[in-house]
Amino acid sequence: MNNEISIPLFPLGLVLLPLMPLPLHIFEERYKSMIGECLGNNKEFGIVYFNASDIQAIGCTASIHKVVKRYHDGRLDILTRGEKRFEISKMVDHKPYIEAEVTFFDDKKEENTMACQALADDGVKLIKQFAGISGVQGDYGFVENLDYKSISFIIAGCEGFSYKEKQKFLEMSSTYERLEKAVGSLAGIIERTKITAEIQKIIGGNGNMRRFTF
Repeated sequence: MNNEISIPLFPLGLVLLPLMPLPLHIFEERYKSMIGECLGNNKEFGIVYFNASDIQAIGCTASIHKVVKRYHDGRLDILTRGEKRFEISKMVDHKPYIEAEVTFFDDKKEENTMACQALADDGVKLIKQFAGISGVQGDYGFVENLDYKSISFIIAGCEGFSYKEKQKFLEMSSTYERLEKAVGSLAGIIERTKITAEIQKIIGGNGNMRRFTF
């Protein structure tokens, strides 16, 4: 996928990854127009992370899966999903909303597929464990049926990661590297979450901190 094309752009204060579901409330006039055009032409739009000062050059397209609600004033609640990653080469500003010339990219072919699968299997167990101890809602039963590249994005989209971390995962072109970094980081997050929960339990029960060892 090397051809450069123009897509509508939606800068947001979040990072979208492939396969990640994302509900959006559309209320600004320019984005009402953008979503209307995308719906009318069955077109995807690009989401890029905007941290209030900088727009990242690498983002992910979103497909509109469902219009959940239409309001009388034109506002929309929609459900989208992350699709393809892209890199911006040029911003175009001739419509009410921003467009960009982008080039799509994908992961390179992995040689060690067994290592990738092993990491993916570990990651599936960890993301289910994280959902159980953190209270994050989500049914991850479907994940086991995905290929390891798809699983790498599901893990990378975990709520335990910061937007900065998710942006790095989005930019990686090695499935193995993404799995290795995401699985290792998620294991650390789970351990910290367990420690925090244990401390809160002790404090809440006026327990003796001496029985808790780091």
